[in-house]
Amino acid sequence: MGGSDFSGLAADLGPGWRLIALDQRGFGETDHNAPHDIPAYLSDAIALLDHLSIDRPVPVLGHSFGGVVACHLAAARPDRVSALIIEDIGVTLDDDSSAHVANWGGVFRLREDLEDRLGPRLSPYLQNSIRRVADGWTLNFEPAEFLLSERAINGDHRAVWLQSRCPALVVSGSESRVCDPAELQAMAQSRENTAFIQLRAGHSVHIDAPAEFARHLRAFLEDSCS
Repeated sequence: MGGSDFSGLAADLGPGWRLIALDQRGFGETDHNAPHDIPAYLSDAIALLDHLSIDRPVPVLGHSFGGVVACHLAAARPDRVSALIIEDIGVTLDDDSSAHVANWGGVFRLREDLEDRLGPRLSPYLQNSIRRVADGWTLNFEPAEFLLSERAINGDHRAVWLQSRCPALVVSGSESRVCDPAELQAMAQSRENTAFIQLRAGHSVHIDAPAEFARHLRAFLEDSCS
C-alpha cells in the first residue's frame, strides 16, 4: 500500500514513459503526519511536482483512495493534470473498514502471523507494506491512519469528478469487492471525454492483470498525450 506497488507497472510501460510513484502521507516511506484530509493530500502532490521541477501538465493515475485524490487534483489544478486515470474507485463513498483494519496493528513474531491476520484476500496485495523491525514484522503504515484516510475521502465527489475537462480513463476490476463495475461504467459515461475498460481482476487491477493494464494504459496515454 504505497508507491512501490507500481514498480511492476513502471517496467511494463517501457522506456517511453517515466512513472513517479507517490507514497501518500502515512503510507510507505512517508512520515506519519497530520492532517489527513483532501487539501493536505493535494498539497503533497503539488509539492512533489514542484520539487521535481515538473511545471507542465502530466497524466495522473490514482488507485482506490488515490483515485479520489487524483479527481480532486484535476479539478483544483487543471494546469498540472493533462490526463486522468482512475483505477477501481467510485465517486460516492461510504466505507468503514474499522472492523478489519483495527486488528492489523502491532508487531508479529513471524511474517506468516501478520499475513494470517491480513487474511488470504488482502495479504497478496500488502506484501510491499510488510517490513522487518527489531522484534518481528509489522506494517509500514498505522491502521489508525488508514482509517483516517478512509474517512477523509468518504462522501459524494460527483461534482468534483465532472469539474475537470482533461481526457480520462476509468479502469474497473470485474471481480473487485470494493467497487461495482456497473457503477464505474456509469461514472465514466457521466463525464465527457472519458473512456471505460473492465479487466478480469480484483480491486488492484494493475497487480492482478499487469500486462493488460499496462497495454491499455499505454494506448490511452499515447492517444491522449500525443
